[in-house]
Amino acid sequence: QVQLVESGGGFVQAGGSLRLSCTASGSIGRFLAMAWYRQAPEEQREVVATIFNSGTPTYVDDVKGRFVISRDNAKNAIYLQMYNLRPEDTARYYCAARRYGRSAFEIWGQGTQVTVSR
Repeated sequence: QVQLVESGGGFVQAGGSLRLSCTASGSIGRFLAMAWYRQAPEEQREVVATIFNSGTPTYVDDVKGRFVISRDNAKNAIYLQMYNLRPEDTARYYCAARRYGRSAFEIWGQGTQVTVSR
């Protein structure tokens, strides 16, 4: 079972930037897609950005133009560069992987906390 480990979270003022990293214990090329999700207190987990093995990214409307998802297959890692952060971006951010032939993201990391102050 591949393990995912996130890093890069922290405290930042509104308007600031952070870069999250997710490193896999094995090849990420085996996955159809990888994604970043987030979950705020008392809220449901929501997808933020997805990147397919082809490199095609998708974003939730709220982060378009502010977040950039990328991948480095050689390092078995994906990243989430976040610009112009807002207090409402405060959440725990999770990395997830979806296998080929599966309809859901089934492999998850432990998450990294992002807190944006006003």
